[in-house]
Amino acid sequence: EMTVELQLPEGTDLRRSEATITGIEQRLVDLLGDQIAVLFSTIGPVQQLSDADEYQEENTAVINLVLKNERKHPRQQIMAALDGILKDVPNISYQYKMQQGELQTILGIESAPVVVEIRGEELSTLRSLTLQAQEELKTQPELYNVETSFDQDREEINIHLDRIRAGLLNVNIDAVASELEHHLAGRKASEWEHQGETQDILLKLPNVSVQELAGIEVPIAQQMVRIDDIADIQIERVPKEIKRENQMRVGFVTAQLMPDVPLDQVIREINLKLGKLVFPTDYRYQISGEEEKRRESFAHLTFALLLSIILVYMVMASQFESLVHPFTILLTIPLALTGSIFIFIILGKSLNIMAYIGLVMLGGIAVNNSILLVDAINQLKREGWKLADAVVEAGSRRIRPILMTSLTTILGLLPLTVGFGEGAALRQPMALAVIGGLITSTLLTLVVIPCVYIKLDRFSR
Repeated sequence: EMTVELQLPEGTDLRRSEATITGIEQRLVDLLGDQIAVLFSTIGPVQQLSDADEYQEENTAVINLVLKNERKHPRQQIMAALDGILKDVPNISYQYKMQQGELQTILGIESAPVVVEIRGEELSTLRSLTLQAQEELKTQPELYNVETSFDQDREEINIHLDRIRAGLLNVNIDAVASELEHHLAGRKASEWEHQGETQDILLKLPNVSVQELAGIEVPIAQQMVRIDDIADIQIERVPKEIKRENQMRVGFVTAQLMPDVPLDQVIREINLKLGKLVFPTDYRYQISGEEEKRRESFAHLTFALLLSIILVYMVMASQFESLVHPFTILLTIPLALTGSIFIFIILGKSLNIMAYIGLVMLGGIAVNNSILLVDAINQLKREGWKLADAVVEAGSRRIRPILMTSLTTILGLLPLTVGFGEGAALRQPMALAVIGGLITSTLLTLVVIPCVYIKLDRFSR
C-alpha cells in the first residue's frame, strides 16, 4: 500500500485541488491499468486524532494506492513514474508513505528509518548545513522522502522598532504593541448576555495587508504617528519550531528507506557523503533513527550471546567436572555461526535483528550434538577404552541420535522459512539463522569435535 501526500500552493481552493488530483489519478490509471486494486483520494483537511497536521487546509490532498501484484511493478518503478507525473504539476510538493512492515508495526516504530541530526547554535548556519546534507542524501537511490526540519518554514512579519526615532517622538513601545494588537486581533468592547450565556462583543477593524500595516497610526500625546515612521517592517521565513537536544539546537534530515535494502550499507554511504561537507567549529552531525536503535539492539544482543556462552560453559564444567572439555563443546558455536552467516550470503538476505536473535538461540541449541558426543566419549573412557578407540566408538554410537535431533529441529523450523502470511518478515530470518547453524554444526561436529577432544585431552593430562 502506498500513500502520496500532496500540497498545492497556499490559497488553492477546493475546486481547483479536485481538478488537479483527478488529473493525477487519471494518469495513474493510464500507467498501471488493471494492476490497481484500490485508488481513492482525500482532498482538503481531514479530522485527525492528534494535532500533527495543524496546517492542513484546502490545498492538501492524499492519494491512496493499493496494487494487486507489487512484484510486477516494484515500488522503485512506481515512485519513479509518480515523480514524472507530479513534476509536471507546477508549484506542488509531495511525499510518499509506505505501509509499515511487520517489525515496525509490532515495535511501534513510526519515525523515519534514517535520521541525520546536525547540531549547532547559529540558526542560519544550521539551516545551511541541513540543506546541504539533504542534497547529499537525495543523490542516494535507496532513499526517498528526504526532508528537513526547515521544510515547513512559515512567513513571519517582524516589526523592528527604531528606538532613536521612537525616543525623539516620545513613543512608548507598550503603546505601539497595544495599538497593533487592537488593530489586528480586535478589542473587547463589552459583553452580551443572551439566554443565560455571556458572550464578548469584539470590536475589530477589517484585515489589513503588509503595506496597510505600515500606515497604521498610533495616538501619542495628542498626535498620530505612523508605524513606518518609528519602525521597520520585514517579512522573514522562520522555522515552525526550533528543536533542541541537550540544550543545543538541532536540524533534522529524515529519509525513508526502500524495502529489502540493508540499513548498515546505506549508513556507510551517508557517512561518506556527509564526510565531504565542511562543518564549522562546534557543529557536528550524528546519525540516529533506526540506526541508533540498531546499534543499541546489537550491543544488547551481543551481551546476551556472550552471557549465554558463559552460562553454557558453567553448566558443562560442573557436569563434566572439567575446565578443559567444555571448550570442546563451545567450539560448536562458531561452527554454527559460520553456517548461519553462509546461508544468508547464499540467499542474499540481510542479517537483521531477528536473525541475530536466532544466533543467540543457537548458543543453546547447537551445543546439544557436542554434549551427546563428548558424554559418550567420557563414558567409554571410564569403561576402560583407549582414547582413540573411545572417540571412534562414540561417533558410531551417537551419529544416529545426533542426526535425528538435528533433522527434527530443522524440519520443524522449515515451514517458518516460507514467506507467506502476516509476520513472515519476522519469522523467516530467525528460522534461517537456526537452520543454517544446525546444518554446519551437525556436519562438522562429527569431524571437528573428535579431533579437538583428542588434542585437549592430551593437553589436560
